[in-house]
Amino acid sequence: MDKKEIYNLLSQIIDENSIYIDEPMNKRTSFRVGGPADILVRPKTEEEIGNIFMMVNELNIPFLVKGNGSNILIKDGGFRGLVIEISDNFSDFEIRGTEVEIQSGALLSVIGRAVMEKSLTGFEFASGIPGTLGGALAMNAGAYGGEMKNIVKSVRLMNIEGQIVEFTNEEMNFGYRHSRLTDESWIAISAIISLEKGDYAEIKARMEDLALQRRTKQPLEYPSAGSTFKRPTGYFAGKLIQDSNLKGVSIGGAQVSSKHSGFVINYNKASAKDIVDLIKHIKKTVFECQGVHLEEEVKILGEDEE
Repeated sequence: MDKKEIYNLLSQIIDENSIYIDEPMNKRTSFRVGGPADILVRPKTEEEIGNIFMMVNELNIPFLVKGNGSNILIKDGGFRGLVIEISDNFSDFEIRGTEVEIQSGALLSVIGRAVMEKSLTGFEFASGIPGTLGGALAMNAGAYGGEMKNIVKSVRLMNIEGQIVEFTNEEMNFGYRHSRLTDESWIAISAIISLEKGDYAEIKARMEDLALQRRTKQPLEYPSAGSTFKRPTGYFAGKLIQDSNLKGVSIGGAQVSSKHSGFVINYNKASAKDIVDLIKHIKKTVFECQGVHLEEEVKILGEDEE
């Protein structure tokens, strides 16, 4: 891929200040690891996103769409291709009664505070998840008894040709850490969520209680991608890992959190390779000890360092 040529084409679509060459991904993922992306771009409108999609489709450019980077790990060699970042650059939302229309780059924490101020309930479970709406829709994010499928009314998706189609909740095929977005080549552009009128004091207290539980039980003081593994049917990943005597085990600067075994953390200037090697070690050991296959929830992308 000729980076200069791609840059010149992108600059005809989007403001040059929104295009980054050889952008270090350790600055743009919650694990704080990862080599450079050839080019990273931050579109601000649906039109810009559509034009970028049409360009990568026409030129067959490898690409990655990311939000806040809280559920991905980029390897030390970086990403060969174009990273399309949809985060605070595409994050407007509008509250209309009990419904909220939200662009996919909006942070769940920002939405949570905004709907709380309007005394709207139903979003408390998501308010502490460190990601964007787009990522939450893709993975049907859930916590503390709630999940996105319970509040989503409709979602507008864009395909690789830049076409936008609106899907109902049912048409999104929401499941455990799964949706239409994980099965097909779409990205989320926006969604409408439906909440209910509630009591401000009760909503605030619930959000504060969930935040306290997170701080108490999760290693939020270290870089991570949240829960590293999906929940195996009939089990809890953290307990399987703990029962396999892996709590606190480290490889290089990566460690199984001593606070919550379900989290692999960047404990001490870890490389992406340290984290990947530790994930492999955990999966191998848990299978040997417990007979259960663990599947990563975090997405591992990019190339190893040469």
